Amino acid sequence: MAAMVTIENGFAEIGAGVWLMGRAQPAAFFGALARRRRKGLFLRDRAHLDLVETTAKARLSDATRPFLTHIPCAAPLSAVSPKVLLAPADAWTGAELVRVVPMSLMRALCVSAFDHEWALMATSGRTARIAVDEGDTLSVRPDAVVAWTGPRPTGFCPRLRLSDVLLPRGPRDLLLHFHGPAVVWVEGSQAETRKPKAMGRYYGA
Repeated sequence: MAAMVTIENGFAEIGAGVWLMGRAQPAAFFGALARRRRKGLFLRDRAHLDLVETTAKARLSDATRPFLTHIPCAAPLSAVSPKVLLAPADAWTGAELVRVVPMSLMRALCVSAFDHEWALMATSGRTARIAVDEGDTLSVRPDAVVAWTGPRPTGFCPRLRLSDVLLPRGPRDLLLHFHGPAVVWVEGSQAETRKPKAMGRYYGA
């Protein structure tokens, strides 16, 4: 029987069970709560997700990511780990780092995989579901990616310089290409803030 979750007023409510939750979750709960140790040598999403057992009702909400999207896992789902708020623990099948800059871990996406039930995503902006037909390609900014089904994306940059590989910021014009058939969930992207170049010194009065 599939575990149930209800969403109301920006909170997700669950009952007793074993769950994968984002860090600092749940926000409030009845009864007892136990954090379990996750088994495995290379848990790429360990820094983002906890294994939690609840004995009664609990409510989850992320103050920095107030928009919740319930994604049913009718097909294997890849979800950006920092944006996963909640999922049944037995639906998790693994995690990986998707390199979006060739030959570099800079800006790599930490991705958790689920093969059944559902995953609940928490995002900073509203989420859109986009179907990609076979033979089509969808281009998405890396910070806008929430989750996808289908083939893993490929990174694309019109011009990749050595500094883009070595520096933490990575290339500014980087895109991810999703090739159909696939379904991609995206949220609103954020403009990068750049420090203005100094044009000379200014001496105040």
